[in-house]
Amino acid sequence: MCAKEKKHKHNTDHITYKGLLDGNKKFIKNALKSDPDYFKKLATQNPPVLWIGCADSRVPANQITNTNPGEIFVHRNIANMVIHTDMSMLSVLDYAVNVLHVRHVIVTGHYGCGGVIAAMSNQEFGLIDNWLRHIKDIYRVHEKELDKIKDEGKRCDRLVELNVIENVYNLCKTSIVQNAWKTGQPLEVHGWVYSISTGIITDMEVSTSNNDKLDDVFKFK
Repeated sequence: MCAKEKKHKHNTDHITYKGLLDGNKKFIKNALKSDPDYFKKLATQNPPVLWIGCADSRVPANQITNTNPGEIFVHRNIANMVIHTDMSMLSVLDYAVNVLHVRHVIVTGHYGCGGVIAAMSNQEFGLIDNWLRHIKDIYRVHEKELDKIKDEGKRCDRLVELNVIENVYNLCKTSIVQNAWKTGQPLEVHGWVYSISTGIITDMEVSTSNNDKLDDVFKFK
């Protein structure tokens, strides 16, 4: 197990089903107190950003970017993957790009990702192994670099980063993104990695607004 995964367990014993409903009432009360038109303003959404992130409960898009509801359109799955047969992700991407006309799509991973850690092991986990195999493929492509990293925690961190970078490229390869660029729609894709231990977001510096970085075989004419 990656060293970053060995954390003190966060106590969630106080979270109950009824407590969630009571929390909703408090949320409504506080929201209306700060702005009587709070919910009227949320009647329509016009977010400039689509966030493709990990389902991990410790990586809430709005909170770690200090943004409000309605400002980020969010899709989350195990290990922030962009897989071309994933109709859920593709449907979200299509709606975000072609209906909401977002200007940025950000693939956001995080250090200590359980999905990445599991993909690095030889253990069988069940149904999820079919999903994790895509991460194993990324390891295979970058095997020489990763095998040189002897520290397991640092090797985990690097695979998290490479997983984000490769999924940014996967995003660029989709017909949805390429058609947006083809028609001149302003759209940028980015890759970030979030540190749960520090709260810092690291830009992987793979941002692009065209398909120039793709191999010719992936470019639509």
